[in-house]
Amino acid sequence: MTIDTIDTGRREFLKHSALAGAGLVIGMALPGRGRAQVPEADSGAAAFFRPDGSGADFSPNAFVRIAPDSTVTVLIKHIEFGQGPFTGLATLVAEELDADWGQMRARSAPADAELYKNLAFGVQGTGGSTAMANSYNQMRKAGAAARALLVRAAAEAWSVPAGEISVSKGVITHEGSGKRASFGEFAEAASRFEPPEDVTLKSPDQFRLIGTDVPKLDTSIKSNGQAQFTLDVMRDDMLTVVVAHPPKFGATVAGVDAAAARKVPGVADVQTIPSGVAVYARDTWAAMQGRKALKIDWDETGAETRSTKQITADFETLSENVGDIATDRGDVAGVQSRLAKRLDAVYRFPYLAHAPMETLDCVIQAKDDSVEAWFGSQIQTLDQQAIGEVFGIEPGQVVIHTMYAGGSFGRRATQASHLAREAAEVAKAHGKSRPLKLVWSREDDIQGGWYRPLNVHRLSGGIDDDGNIVAWDQIIVGQSIMAGSAFAGQIEDGIDPTSVEGAHNLPYRLSNLRVSLHSPASPVPVLWWRSVGHTHTAYSTETFLDELLEMAGKDPIDGRLELLNEHPRHAGVLREVAKLAEAAGPAPEGRARGVALHKSFSSYVAEIAEVSRGDEGPRVHRVWCAVDCGVAVNPNVIRAQMEGGIGYGLGAILFDAITLEEGGRVRQSNFDSYRSLRIHEMPEVEVAIVKSDEDPTGVGEPGTPPIGPAVANAWRRLTGESVRDLPFVKPA
Repeated sequence: MTIDTIDTGRREFLKHSALAGAGLVIGMALPGRGRAQVPEADSGAAAFFRPDGSGADFSPNAFVRIAPDSTVTVLIKHIEFGQGPFTGLATLVAEELDADWGQMRARSAPADAELYKNLAFGVQGTGGSTAMANSYNQMRKAGAAARALLVRAAAEAWSVPAGEISVSKGVITHEGSGKRASFGEFAEAASRFEPPEDVTLKSPDQFRLIGTDVPKLDTSIKSNGQAQFTLDVMRDDMLTVVVAHPPKFGATVAGVDAAAARKVPGVADVQTIPSGVAVYARDTWAAMQGRKALKIDWDETGAETRSTKQITADFETLSENVGDIATDRGDVAGVQSRLAKRLDAVYRFPYLAHAPMETLDCVIQAKDDSVEAWFGSQIQTLDQQAIGEVFGIEPGQVVIHTMYAGGSFGRRATQASHLAREAAEVAKAHGKSRPLKLVWSREDDIQGGWYRPLNVHRLSGGIDDDGNIVAWDQIIVGQSIMAGSAFAGQIEDGIDPTSVEGAHNLPYRLSNLRVSLHSPASPVPVLWWRSVGHTHTAYSTETFLDELLEMAGKDPIDGRLELLNEHPRHAGVLREVAKLAEAAGPAPEGRARGVALHKSFSSYVAEIAEVSRGDEGPRVHRVWCAVDCGVAVNPNVIRAQMEGGIGYGLGAILFDAITLEEGGRVRQSNFDSYRSLRIHEMPEVEVAIVKSDEDPTGVGEPGTPPIGPAVANAWRRLTGESVRDLPFVKPA
């Protein structure tokens, strides 16, 4: 199976607490602070939880609640911003509970790190494509425990052995007596029992819902307007707030003349806060007009004043010498002098903004001894701590209502919790117990930093006389995402793992491999961006490998397979994607196909892109994708995430770059200058999910890394041009 053939024809709980007369609750007993979330603050409408639209008496205090009307509500500890945890985690509960999908509901869990922590990294938060992976057995056990208690309640009521009772599609049945009951009929009785210490989970061959395309639980309310996003939150006596941020990263407020701003109709207050100058008004328009009228003197002593061109040149200079060692095996330096053929390449990756459709926003209200906030919190624990620090209170005194969010791609998961902190500073400076809605405009978002880091990669390598790749030396230069943050403890021997992931652990059989890192500092704040370090390492490694294979006269697919003998899951998705493309027939005249393979967040993805020459650069017509993410809980969600990741990554490699002009100001401001992929530019995508019994792994991010190198490899085959300076289409 070859690329030429394709071109021519190719991731100790279970206590229960009961609410008298209110049904069965399974999960962990919540302290009083966990019950503070009120129905109207939840990331959904009341009708989402009860068929009749009631539900005002619902107080979440566990993972699973079965109401007297037999609805099953699952409390989801992960934010829902389109990636599907509400549906996926509810599916796990429903499977082991043997519920009918029509009775399932989901809502955001309270912010409580002890009860709802992400088991992958110890705080409550969503990221690293871990929502399904860390919750898989946890939520299944919650469902199985609920089922066991219902069965016990029915057995005692009917005076029959529990072993003779069956549960199917939300109905409890004793075949011998013909008795049947709904969950709601035994919910209260079941809540009186202690949950079992151990539960038996289903084997994969017993799954009825896992592995099927059950409808997403949030589709309807997002379609009819019932879903509550932060912008939808309206509180009595609320003011809207916008902040004037420094025009250069690292600058601070030296002085401000707010006289003209205070005269703008609707403006209620102006305050200087650590991140800038806040304008408070009766509505967004008045707040923005007041901000325009501000006269601010900025202290640029600590600001980044270099341009992108200057920063890149500085990084290139650093890349001329070996950095801190991430991986070093064999004798790279020694082999380099004995190569039959050598390849050298320098790759340049720009800063990238996340640009989610919903920009940053937060509603916050400070009270006498607590703070309440409504926003799309992606790492609730850090956000609670940040707000608590500003007000000098304990994190437990901060109530966070996690709202639906219109995308994130990492943007809402800042290590410094800068949005939560800024909202808290805004509320503290105002000094009144009234609700405030902090709003970032699109321009605030695009120019506000927290970008995917700018990176430079220098690679050298080559082949021997037999066409074997015998040397690979990769030097990476880029800002550390984790340095100075709550995650800095993960940096070892100078290596930020997010800078080298996907490069230092290449799956290919390379006997002489060295990967090193330089992590220069800059005032430009950087952040994980969808698939983090894999966004640049996949591009450099997969295009460099492709060129080495071509140099050796080897087919890109067969050549990769030769190097993957110890990695069957990598090889499996590569073979599967090749079959997809082969079945599509030959590439039409004027088009070429390229392949890329990459593992990220424990999921394996291979992609083949078919491209032609477009008006601005590559025109991507078709993409074939194969993914191995363990048990496919909801295949439709997996396909959607692969498609979305491909589209997101494609737009970035083709068009996107945040550029600092001379002096350090950001040139881009909105979608006219930082453009996304247009609908007519989205290729046709076909996704194959490799069957697996392994525990599920992430799908929110792994679809993004391979698309760039797949397109680049196809473009090189079509034009002979190796693109190493992204994006393909340079910003005006």
